[in-house]
Amino acid sequence: MLKLLFIGDIVGRPGRDIVAGRLGRLRTEQSLDFVVANAENAAAGAGITGDIARSLLDCGVDAITLGDHAWDQRGWEHEITQLDRVCRPANLPRACPGMDHLIIEARGFRVAVFTVLGRTFMGLKADCPFLTSDRLIGQLRAQADAIIVEIHAEATSEKQALGWHLDGRVTAVLGTHTHVATADACVLPKGTAFICDVGMTGPYASVLGREVRPVVDRFLDGMPRRAEVATEDVRLSGALVEINASSASARRIELLTVRA
Repeated sequence: MLKLLFIGDIVGRPGRDIVAGRLGRLRTEQSLDFVVANAENAAAGAGITGDIARSLLDCGVDAITLGDHAWDQRGWEHEITQLDRVCRPANLPRACPGMDHLIIEARGFRVAVFTVLGRTFMGLKADCPFLTSDRLIGQLRAQADAIIVEIHAEATSEKQALGWHLDGRVTAVLGTHTHVATADACVLPKGTAFICDVGMTGPYASVLGREVRPVVDRFLDGMPRRAEVATEDVRLSGALVEINASSASARRIELLTVRA
């Protein structure tokens, strides 16, 4: 059996700090073989930089994925090409810089990781996540022992549909983007672990990681406001997946939450 932790959207400095402070101990306590993290909100709550990506990799993250905020930081489109353990969503236009998947290895076991963006209620131009997943699974099956698919999407229906579509063909389909962990972690009938959202790594005394008052006021009057990343009640949230090495199926999945 191997164990993989998928860390949900890292938000700003509070999210980065708890990963830096707790991941080393978590790797030991949970006997983790692989750690993957979505870090698309790691730079002040929107996007990522090269320095931040390298700092997360240095503190024990094996692979970094991104989402619809992939290009929010100026210059990142150049920096991403210099990092070999960061991938952007696979269903973005092929002209976009960066890799569309990663392969990480531990104990002689290779895990392929890729992200697809949902298209329901999402603004970024993206190809069909279902057809993109089909294409990549066909490409990666000979290169990896297991495949982990991240669905970065707004609609739970789209996430669930992709989980059923890929059941038995990948080890896990893990949802991100909404920053709110869901209570539906399960292993589907054909052996694929699934959860609609693995949650947020960052400040929970907030609205999706941002200061409460500006967000509430914007809902009240519709006026634009700057909402900084909040700072209180910081937690690390992710999905812990146990993988049967012989079959590459998921044995178990559970939501893992760690407080600062």
